[in-house]
Amino acid sequence: MLKKILIAPFLFLIKVYQVLISPMLPATCRYTPTCSSYAKEALQKHGILKGGWLALKRIFSCHPWGGSGYDPVP
Repeated sequence: MLKKILIAPFLFLIKVYQVLISPMLPATCRYTPTCSSYAKEALQKHGILKGGWLALKRIFSCHPWGGSGYDPVP
C-alpha cells in the first residue's frame, strides 16, 4: 500500500508526459519499450529506489552512442 502511494506522483508525471508532451515530439526512441513505458514498469515492479535507478540509467543511455533495440525491465 505504501509503495503504491510513494510511486503514484511519479507515475502521474510519466502519464502527463505520455499524453501531453510525447505526441508533440518526433518519434525518435531507440529502445523498445519506450523510455517512459520502461520507467513506469520499473517503478511498478521494483519500487522507487531500484526502479528509479533503472529508469535513470535507461534515460541516460538514450543518445547516439548508446544502446538500442529490445530492452525489457529486469
